[in-house]
Amino acid sequence: MDHATENEVAEAAKHLRSLQSELNKVLFGQEEIIDLVIIGVLARGHILLEGLPGLGKTELVKGLSKLLLLQNKRIQFTPDLLPGDITGNPVLQEVNGRREFVFQPGPLFANIVLADEINRASPKTQSALLEAMQERRVTVLGNTHELPLPFFVLATQNPIELEGTYPLPEAQLDRFLFKLEITRNDVSTLQRIVLNRELGSEPDINSIMDAETLNQLLALVRRIYLPDVVANYIARLVDATHPGQHEEARHIKFGASPRAALAMASAAKARALVHERLNTSFEDVKAIAAAVLRHRIVLDYNAKVDGHTSNSVIDTILNQVPFQSSATPKNLTPA
Repeated sequence: MDHATENEVAEAAKHLRSLQSELNKVLFGQEEIIDLVIIGVLARGHILLEGLPGLGKTELVKGLSKLLLLQNKRIQFTPDLLPGDITGNPVLQEVNGRREFVFQPGPLFANIVLADEINRASPKTQSALLEAMQERRVTVLGNTHELPLPFFVLATQNPIELEGTYPLPEAQLDRFLFKLEITRNDVSTLQRIVLNRELGSEPDINSIMDAETLNQLLALVRRIYLPDVVANYIARLVDATHPGQHEEARHIKFGASPRAALAMASAAKARALVHERLNTSFEDVKAIAAAVLRHRIVLDYNAKVDGHTSNSVIDTILNQVPFQSSATPKNLTPA
């Protein structure tokens, strides 16, 4: 595969800076979250946004859909939602004089699917997303239906401490590229919101790119160079999340899967493009590591008793795993 050129990266960065600017009009004071959402989309990943109600999670997803000119659908997850309400169902219709079942696509058939409050639905309904998120298709009554491309699931969830929520199963969490935690605003940001927003009104934003331009950016991300030493750093980070490998992993019951390593590589390439660079760096990996890993590791009971969280354990791992191993070469640029 040929590598990205300086002109291609510079042109892509112009589009991405415009996208960042417009999204900052949607969600005030959350620049880091917005950057990670853009990186997640460029890495072709699904994103889970967690935070208390009213912090702007849904508005961020709606704004992204408008800016990218992509078909979007919203699914409001509730306890009585059924799998067929998401994927679609066969409906008995008359076709050429005969009555037969015809598949009617559900709201999952869109470029961007907003799965709002995903953890309010039952585990059975949550699992209906598994095939779609991994294979970009759904199977109903033995028939497979391809989803439109590009396809992204951007899900919001309330903290599991809130009443009426169901924890997402580990298999589904692993299919989210990022889990992003949206925190409450400080006083200055709240003042800005009060002065610039009206209750019930949407922000005035302009579309930045269409699906063709986005697909070109997605293809360009794959051509960002990933040096061997950076790939080795990713592998050592993921390995460090497993019990018995390192002292810092003693609180982990289950570590991250190979899918986490692939996710980290894709996200690091996307971050390099956002920062207008041809090569992926150690800093790119470190910047996105927590978002990739925090939902993929399971802590034991002692960790929770001692006050450890996924974020604190990941911070320890990032501080203790060096960028380079003495056994790896040090080439950072393509040959």
